[in-house]
Amino acid sequence: MSVVRQWAVVDAPPEDVWEVVADPRNLPRWNRYIKSVHDVPEDGLKVGSTYWTEMGVMGVSFRIKAQVEDIDPPRFTRIHLSGPLDAVVRTWVRPVGSRRSRLEHEIVYRLKGGPIGALIARGLQMLGAPALLRRGLRAQKRQAEA
Repeated sequence: MSVVRQWAVVDAPPEDVWEVVADPRNLPRWNRYIKSVHDVPEDGLKVGSTYWTEMGVMGVSFRIKAQVEDIDPPRFTRIHLSGPLDAVVRTWVRPVGSRRSRLEHEIVYRLKGGPIGALIARGLQMLGAPALLRRGLRAQKRQAEA
C-alpha cells in the first residue's frame, strides 16, 4: 500500500469548501485523467452512496467505483475506490480562524495486477502521485475561493 497526503489553507469557510469537495461531479475539473462521473446521487452523498468515474490514462479508459464509507458534513468523508485501483480517500475540512479552512486529503492505495494496473502504475511513476494530488488540491482551492 502507498500513502499520499496533501493539505492547503483555503480562504473560504468550511461550509463553502465542503460544497466544492463533496460534489463528485467536480472531479474532472481537478484531475484531467477523470473523463466523467456517473450516477452521483441527486440528494447528495451519504454512507453507502456509490458513483462511478470514467478515467483515461495513456489512451486506455477504465471505470472506478466509489462508495462512501463515512461522512460527517462539513468536516470529513472516507470513500473507498475499487477497480484497477483499490484506494481509500479521506478528506478533512477544518476551520482556521473565522473565514478560512484547512483542506486535507489522504489517499491510501494499491494497484491491482493486469495490464491496466501496470499502465496506471507507470503513469503514477511518471507523473508522481503526490504531484497529481497537489495539482487537484490547488484546483479545489481555486474553485472554493472563487
